[in-house]
Amino acid sequence: MEYMKSFEKIIAEQLVRVEKMKTADEFVDFEKLDKIVVGVIDGDGIGPIILTEARRVLNELLKAEIEAGKIELRTIEGLTLENRIAKNETVPADVLAAIKSCHVLLKGPTTTPSKADNLPNIESANVTLRRELDLFANVRPVSIPEKNLDWIFYRENTEGEYVLGSRGVDINEDISVDFKVTTTAGTKRIARAAFEYAKANGNKNVSIVTKANIMKKTDGKFLDLCYQVAKEYPDIKTDDWYVDIMAANLVNEQIRSNFNVFILPNLYGDIITDEAAQIQGGVGTAGSANVGGKYAMFEAIHGSAPRMVTDGIAPYANPSSILKAAEMLLRHIGFVAKADSLSAAVDFSQSSKNMTGDASGDTATDFADCVISKLKEA
Repeated sequence: MEYMKSFEKIIAEQLVRVEKMKTADEFVDFEKLDKIVVGVIDGDGIGPIILTEARRVLNELLKAEIEAGKIELRTIEGLTLENRIAKNETVPADVLAAIKSCHVLLKGPTTTPSKADNLPNIESANVTLRRELDLFANVRPVSIPEKNLDWIFYRENTEGEYVLGSRGVDINEDISVDFKVTTTAGTKRIARAAFEYAKANGNKNVSIVTKANIMKKTDGKFLDLCYQVAKEYPDIKTDDWYVDIMAANLVNEQIRSNFNVFILPNLYGDIITDEAAQIQGGVGTAGSANVGGKYAMFEAIHGSAPRMVTDGIAPYANPSSILKAAEMLLRHIGFVAKADSLSAAVDFSQSSKNMTGDASGDTATDFADCVISKLKEA
């Protein structure tokens, strides 16, 4: 039967992926590089608008390093919905080659067609890039000092429901099946990354989030493996929660400040981190890191907002999230002091500018002007 052939092919590909993970790249030592190449990708919708402002901010912040040839901001073109559809590739081969010529990426949001769009069934560009670059850790911090909230989420980035998101099988007109994948190597490396962060930051509490009572094979495996890794860190308090209860915990003001570090499979991580960002002030206020051994990609947590483009209010998009991502990028490549300066400037601008997302407020350019002005004062 045709669907059995499809399933066999999927399993064979996943077994190859598992073997590849066992020989994954070590992390790059950026201090040893003569030049760090930062690829800048506009994306779709409001992407070009907020990335234009992010470039302006980085050009100001890194002026000396760019002039000295220590850092290059390299524009990567072609990762647009129109080009992807025209070439019928999730990430066109020439674009992927250009991306792989960089060390780190600052990426704008990209649009993934839905079934209702009557467009080709093209996979999410993010899912493809995470897989192709082996960006296994999606790291999303949320900080609200006045509420005593200091959270950081380690979302597994290359497995779960998303790794085969467009590869489901229609058995017949009555049944469709999608797939969820959990591997030993994939789970242990995200767990270890989270525990290493917790250890490096004062043995913060670690919470594992699954639905292991229902998804017994995949989530059950994820939970067991995380606890195996936890044994290597006896000084760290570790607990586990079901994803639905954790969603409630984050809005429970009586207990939510007890949480620090979270480890989550892919889908739950996607949902829970959006909830956490909303508590912080909205998805427009949060950045996101996608980290692997050789490559790392930093992006806004929000989507491409096509409605803002259609309604003619795209210039009023809030660039806070992409600037938070740029801050995380700077920390990743070792420019901690500059990251601190950017963080302070963005926080100041968030309190100074009126980012309503429509013509009644300030524009993305207004916000970036405020950030740059603050940076020049420092």
